[in-house]
Amino acid sequence: MCLGIPGEVVEIQSDRPDLARVDVSGVRRSINIGLLEDGPPAPGDWVLIHVGFALSKIDESEARAALEFLESIGQAYADEIDALRESRID
Repeated sequence: MCLGIPGEVVEIQSDRPDLARVDVSGVRRSINIGLLEDGPPAPGDWVLIHVGFALSKIDESEARAALEFLESIGQAYADEIDALRESRID
């Protein structure tokens, strides 16, 4: 199962403006932000992530509610976090 998961933008990579570093439940990874239609996010913004791409910006309360729900479903969320830990975008 693949889930869209919320992540908080930590930084935009200066040498690659199409990539941002995000924090998802303590896991930090680079993701592609090139698909966002409403402009690039800023540090502190929240985005919905699917397979390494930010699909949309979301507000913090929506992100927190989504994280609570995802954590409540158990193994599927744990599997997604494990996959995120192992993923790399260079």
